[in-house]
Amino acid sequence: VTGVQTCALPILSRPPAPQPGLTVRWSLVGTADDIVDELATYVEGTSHARFTGMSGLRFKTWRAVRGAWFEGSYVFASEEARAEFQASFTAVAPTSPVSVIVGAPPILIEPCEIIAVAEGWDGFEAKPRY
Repeated sequence: VTGVQTCALPILSRPPAPQPGLTVRWSLVGTADDIVDELATYVEGTSHARFTGMSGLRFKTWRAVRGAWFEGSYVFASEEARAEFQASFTAVAPTSPVSVIVGAPPILIEPCEIIAVAEGWDGFEAKPRY
């Protein structure tokens, strides 16, 4: 057909679904000076293995600031996996191993949205202890 112009229309797509996360934090204020070392030993000997290969979990990071806080940061494959884990953990949080080590339940159990994850030049290294 002569005289007919065509144009390419942009393909409209939905933005990706939010990546569900969860933060669980315990206060370390007023705890023993070596509590982070004790927590690191627990993570290395027990917790890391529990979460390695866990269905529905993309990854977990354990973080601490000595004298301030210890936390688990989780990234889940789906909102359902996050909600299921949060409900089951919340039910046992006061008696969880970290709560026993710290001597108190978590001060925060908070779902969040993961915006992005970047892998640096030196790559990602999963280890039970750094």
